Order: sequence, then structure tokens, then C-alpha cells
Amino acid sequence: MAISPDEIAQVRAATDIVALISEHVALKKSGRRWTGLCPFHGEKTPSFSVNAEEGLYYCFGCRAAGNQFTFVREMQHVDFIEALRMLADRAGIELHEDANAGPARKERQEFLKAMDRAVEWYHDRLLNSPDARPARDYLRSRGISGETARQFKLGWAPDDWDALSSSLKLTEKVLVGTGLGFVNKRDRRQDALRARIIFPIYDPSGKAIAVGGRILPPPFGPPPRDDGRIEAKYKNSPETTIYSKRRTLYALNWAKDDIIRSGEIIVCEGYTDVIAFFSAGLPRAVATCGTALGEDHFRMMRNFANRIVLAYDADQAGQSAAASVYQWERQHEVDVAVARLPKGSDPAELAQKDPEALRLAVVTAVPFLQFRLERVLDAANVATAEGRARAAELAMVVLAEHPSEIVRDQYLMQMADRLRLDYGPLRPRVAELARNPALRAAVEAPPEAAPTRRRVTSAPMPRPGLEALRLCVHFPSDVKGRLIAPYFVNDVQREIFEGISSERSLSEVIDDLARRGEEEASLVLSQLAVDELDRDYTADDVTAVVSQLVRSAVQEELKNVERDLREGRMAPDVAMATISDVKERVGHLETPRGEVAESDLRNWLVERTSIAPT
Repeated sequence: MAISPDEIAQVRAATDIVALISEHVALKKSGRRWTGLCPFHGEKTPSFSVNAEEGLYYCFGCRAAGNQFTFVREMQHVDFIEALRMLADRAGIELHEDANAGPARKERQEFLKAMDRAVEWYHDRLLNSPDARPARDYLRSRGISGETARQFKLGWAPDDWDALSSSLKLTEKVLVGTGLGFVNKRDRRQDALRARIIFPIYDPSGKAIAVGGRILPPPFGPPPRDDGRIEAKYKNSPETTIYSKRRTLYALNWAKDDIIRSGEIIVCEGYTDVIAFFSAGLPRAVATCGTALGEDHFRMMRNFANRIVLAYDADQAGQSAAASVYQWERQHEVDVAVARLPKGSDPAELAQKDPEALRLAVVTAVPFLQFRLERVLDAANVATAEGRARAAELAMVVLAEHPSEIVRDQYLMQMADRLRLDYGPLRPRVAELARNPALRAAVEAPPEAAPTRRRVTSAPMPRPGLEALRLCVHFPSDVKGRLIAPYFVNDVQREIFEGISSERSLSEVIDDLARRGEEEASLVLSQLAVDELDRDYTADDVTAVVSQLVRSAVQEELKNVERDLREGRMAPDVAMATISDVKERVGHLETPRGEVAESDLRNWLVERTSIAPT
């Protein structure tokens, strides 16, 4: 039978249109109205306006207009009756309609209710069940307190075949329809997740729609299986009628308020990384749910923020991912940056050890293209013509991925300056690579796999320091008076430099290092001493090595300046002036003013580190 006008009016009155639309796009108060970017067309300047009192919206750009029902119809692509049902469910209003009406709606509500009950059941098991003690211990070891576990509704799935389905008396239809379980070969209901920490996944309005489960690693979890099979670290709910991975971002329901306030969204790889950002004071982090970042994710994020910070290794996905990111930047008018996390650390670890460093990594995030380009140049051997040429070829492949010729040109000039190459001949090569993806693919492996000089140690060490030490060993007169201990940011390399700066033979220094237990330094110096050099170094080569060494040392020391500023040991005006002045001098290192810049930076580093020049 038809739904009465009174019930329609009741649903409309109970639906806050600002709250409804805010689930899909960021709105800000502007006088008596609320404004934001239109969710129905791409734009950079907000033209979408909402009248909360009247329950109406209008876009001055594409002229989309309507009320609560219209908005749901347009966003969900449903008819009026289904939009009414969805809003009634949202408001907790029961509609008096035909018992046969809306079977899909009733099924959806049944699944959502079951998922909500499951989340509560898992959560109670984590907090109160004795068998969840190892899970609680593991979470504490990762810096996740009881309060945080309650905030994110974390749970525990016991190591039983059907503990959840039996306790909640879930029917086969609900068990399979929600992805919470399945029917096994013996025709018995079985839980999908066992012996795992549960991470509930919600839609933007806060409804539980799926779960993810993580196994307990040793020593918290069971020993490896006898049959040699390895359990997947994470298992997530399958696609269901209430859950679509490509349209879902973990923690968006909690993060959206801070995303709207800051205009920025942080994208992580995993659930614990998201929790780490929240604990570090950055509650605007989200994560994809077991799938790669895709078009639908970008479309969703664009409705809330115009700056997207990737807090994971942006080189992992390779060239195809880069092309997609540039396309999405242009299509959705967003800026994509990359947080430069310290090597070997993930957000969860960093949040425990140095939360300020995690916050700084987000604040100082660099454009996606700049990040990829720096990866190539930082790994380059700029001391030789061959090394610079190889670095240029790899860097041009990265530049060619970007669709904008203007952007490519800007970064190409920076790259040419840093590698001391003529910009002119490089420009046509980048254009050729941009036109021909097959030509880009033909360029050899990434820089970390490119042939380099023989490594002097099993552990990775900064290349600028190694090249400088090689000069000290084989061409000491060329660098006499140009190097000081503060230039070496690596402890082992600094130890070696201080040793060979004394008036002792290399063998004496090597023996002394070994005697003092500095085995790695002794080994590195031993190998440097017998390194085979196939060429002499020119004056320009030496300057390039020293400049790169100074640059890396200055970058490290500027982090200390920023830390002094944050902790109140340096006045803001002094810190800002220092940072600006130092960066300006770094820019002059390999110019005609380079000698003066190098001297000034040397004096600044000595003063900052209170170490006298060697």
C-alpha cells in the first residue's frame, strides 16, 4: 500500500540534511548557509550551498538542487521509495507499507544488524575473555591501549570453528550474506575468522559493514604450522551487498571531521597504521581495505579534502600506479603528496618511538613526482660522468610519466642543475619518453638494482659519505681542509673519518678500530683501502662529492632546528630565519658562489654541533 504523506514528512523532518550530505562531502558554515565542493561535478572553488533550515541544497555550478530525498536518489541511484526507506532506516522510523515491499531493503537491514551484533560480540571477547589475553598483550606491545581498543571497537575472534555463529545464532543466509562465515564441506556453519584480532570496518555514517582480521605473530600467537603452510597476515570480509572494498576507506567515519577541518587526508597501508596516526595526534588517517588505491577511493576523498598524503612507500606500486595518480590529480583537482618516513620504519613503529617525527613527515610531505625523483637522485653516483648520465636517464623516465609538459620542465631543470648537466639536450629526450611508454619500459631496472661500485658493507650506507671517504683514502690532497666530522651523518662513516684524519697509517687506524670493537668501521675502511679505482677524480668531481655530503648533513641538522623550535629551545623568528638562510646557501653550493656557500655552511654546522674543524 502507499506510504502516507505524514510518514514522508516525518522522515524528512527527522533527517538533518547537513549531517546527511556531510557523509559524502565536506561542508563548512558560511553565515546562515553551509558550503562545500559539489558532489555531482568536479570543481575547485565551492559552489554547493545547503540551507539547513529548509532542508534544501543548490549548486551554482551545475545547478543540481533538491532536498534530502533528492540527494539520496542522486547519490545512490535509487527511486523515491527506496530513498525514503533508506532515510527512514537512518532515522529509526518504521514505515507502514506492504509486507512484500522492499525485500532487498529488509535483507540489507538484517545484514547490518547482524554485523553490528558481531562487532559487539568480538569487542566483548577482546576486553573480557581469558583466551584473548595474548591479543591484548600484542596490542599493548604495539602501543594500542585499552582506551584505543575501545575507540576503534577492536575485537578478538577465538580459535573455534563456530563460536560467533553459534553464540549469535546466525542463519546460513545471514552468515554468508554478511561474509561473517560460510557452510563447510560437512554442511556445518563455520566462522570466517578464527584466532585473529578484529578490526571493524564502517561506512561513513558509522554503520558496521565488514571486518578485517589479523593473526597474532610470534611469540603472541601459535607456532608455525607443521604442514609448512603460512597463514595470511590479514583476512578481510568478502564483497557483500553491504560492503564494497573499492568504495570503502577504513576509519573514514572517525576521521572525516578532522579531514574537513584540515583539508587533508592521510592514506595508510593498514589498520594499525591508521590507529598510529590517531594516537600521534593526526586523526585524519584512513586505509584501503585489502585493495589498491583506486578511482572510487579518489572520488570519495576528493569530496572531503583537496590534499592527499600517502603515508607508505609510493615506489612500491611502480610506474602504472604513478600514471594513475597523476590522472586522478588532474581529474579530481587534488594534490597528492608523499610523507617521507624514515627508512625501515612504518607509521605504527614511529608513533611509538617518535610521534613528533611522524607528524613532521606529514607536514613536510612532498609532491608525488618530487618524491619519486628524489629517490632516483639520492641513489645516484654523481662523482662520475657515467654515474650522472645513468641517473639522468632513470630520472627522465620518472619525469616522463607525468602528463603535464610544464611540470616536467620544472623538475627537469632541477634535475639538470643537481647533476650538473645541460638542460637543452635533455628536454627532447623527456618528450620522447613521454610519448612512448614502451621506450620507458625498456630502460633498465630501478636505481637500487643498477650496477654501482662494489658495496663495502652488507648494511646499506649513505653514498655521499662513502664517496667522500674514498677520496680521503685515495686522493687525500684533493679534499684536504674541505671535510669535517659533522658532514658525516652516519656514525660508522664519522668514526672512520676521525680515524683517518689523525696522522696515522691506514693499517694503524684499522687495527685501532678493531681493537675498540668498531668492527663495521674497521671492515669498511679495510675494503676502501683496497678499492679499485678506474679513473682519476677531477676538481668538479670532488666539488660534487663534497656538495652532496654537505647537503645531506645540512638536511639532518635542519631537522634538529625544527625540533628545537617545537620544543621551545629556539625562538620562532630565529628558527625561521635560520632555515631560510641555510636553504638559500645550499642552493648556491654548485654555482660560482659555491665556495663561499660551502664555507658558510661548514661554519654553521660546526657551531650547531660544537665540534671544531678537523
